[in-house]
This record gives sequence, C-alpha cells and structure tokens, in this order.
Amino acid sequence: MASDFQRAKLVSMFRAFDADDNGYLDQRDFQALAARWRGLPRVRPGSELAGRVDALMLGWWDLLAAHVDTNGDGRVDLDELLAMVDLLPTLREVVAATAETVFDAVDENGDGRISPSEHRRLVDTWHGESVDVADVFDRLDRDGHLSRPEFTELWIQFWISDDPAEPGNQLCGPVPGTA
Repeated sequence: MASDFQRAKLVSMFRAFDADDNGYLDQRDFQALAARWRGLPRVRPGSELAGRVDALMLGWWDLLAAHVDTNGDGRVDLDELLAMVDLLPTLREVVAATAETVFDAVDENGDGRISPSEHRRLVDTWHGESVDVADVFDRLDRDGHLSRPEFTELWIQFWISDDPAEPGNQLCGPVPGTA
C-alpha cells in the first residue's frame, strides 16, 4: 500500500503520463509518452535507441495492464496505479533496465554522463512541460554530472523508495507537498 509520500510521487507521474488528461492511463498515453521521448536529440526516428524507447514505454504499459488493471477495462486509474507500489520492489531489475534506456536517451552528447541541463531535459520530457527543478540537481550529485551507476541508483530510489531523504526521490523533479 502506498504511503503518503509514494502517493505524492505517483500522483505527479500519473498527471505527467495522462497525456489526454482524461483521468486514467491507457496504451495511447504511453504511446504519447514514447513520442515525447522520441523528441530528444539522441532518439532519432528509426534508430536502435528509438526502438528501445518505444519498447520501454509500451512495455511498462503492458506491465500495468497485466498487473494493476484489476477490472480489465484497458485503463488504469490512479488507485490502480498506486497498487503498483507493492509490485515495484519485485521488479528491481526491470526498473534498473529502464534507467539504462532513459540514461542513453538523455545523455545528449554521448559522454556517458548526465549534466544539469540534460537532467532538466529528462524532467521536462517526463512531465511534457517545463518544470522548475531549481536546486534539485545539487541534491542528486556533487561533482556536476551523474554517471550511469549513479543515475541507475537514483532511478531505482525514485520508483521504489519510501524515504523522502533519499535523493533519488527528486530525480523526476520536486515531489509536491515535500520540502
């Protein structure tokens, strides 16, 4: 069962993923999310990375549909999404693999590191709009960039952690209602 903190994180993600703002998620929302990611410079149409991004986004839809669409209507409402909180710790490897593709998509210059500007693009792409990230990157990292292992750890924290003090919980932008 989702804690208040996890609920705050997932409500924010639910709103970001609900592309047509109809109050539920369906396959079209994940197709729209994949389309947003295809707008990143490294995710060129027809590229291997574009294929991975599409497979990733639609794969997460398939997981949601299979595990939390309890009434089988092809739509996932917020309460159903919140049920995913209990499942995510058992999917740690899948969450880590997701981080790999997201990292590759966001690392615009291919230097194997995510800079503050690349992080900003990640957050804006997830949300589909510009999000104030203020000093979030400074909470994530101290040397000016995120390596792949650092990013993967932070990504896992974001999706699985219930500890507001863990820095990864800010990875996709500030969590509403928290300091």
